[in-house]
Amino acid sequence: MADLSLHSPRPPIAVRTATVADRAVVATTLARAFVADPALSFIFPDVASRNRRLRAFFDLIVRSEADPADWCIAADAGVPAAVTIWRKPGAWRTPPSAMLRLIVPMIATFGTALPRALRLQGLLEAHHPAAPHWYLEFAGCEPARHGRGFGGAAIRARLAETDAAGVPTALETANEANIAIYTALGFRVTGDFAVTPTLHFWTMWRDPA
Repeated sequence: MADLSLHSPRPPIAVRTATVADRAVVATTLARAFVADPALSFIFPDVASRNRRLRAFFDLIVRSEADPADWCIAADAGVPAAVTIWRKPGAWRTPPSAMLRLIVPMIATFGTALPRALRLQGLLEAHHPAAPHWYLEFAGCEPARHGRGFGGAAIRARLAETDAAGVPTALETANEANIAIYTALGFRVTGDFAVTPTLHFWTMWRDPA
């Protein structure tokens, strides 16, 4: 997860669900948000090409995700500032049929980074909780708008719905600084694992309030 903030600016932040028309802005926002993310820096280590590769990566994500209504956009004066991508209970794992369908665009997107990406995906799936839950797959904020509460607002909007439905939520983060932020949102660390000596993940779980 990219760097987030819980502080709320004034006036209150508007949050809405996304539509198909938002796919480009969601991909652009997440690409900017994750430029220094440890996990995606592991996949795309070349700094000079990382921005371009991240945009292609998130373009692939938003094209392959089934339902943009599972995404939340926090906006300031109508301008998207932070986005979240969630997966419904039972849909956190990418099925083999989808992987096969996406193999050509995956090769085009990742190139020689594909083995690293597949290794990381395999580790994430191996450590993922099995109990039914909503999965916070990605959450990110425009870097110039960090510290103003947009990321927290986008997350809280979906948590209000999962709480009302009595469904837990889960996530993984490779950014240790985010643990305190997610803890303040009601998550707790339930496990951790190392990918390399310098890349570490924490798995987090949140019971419905």
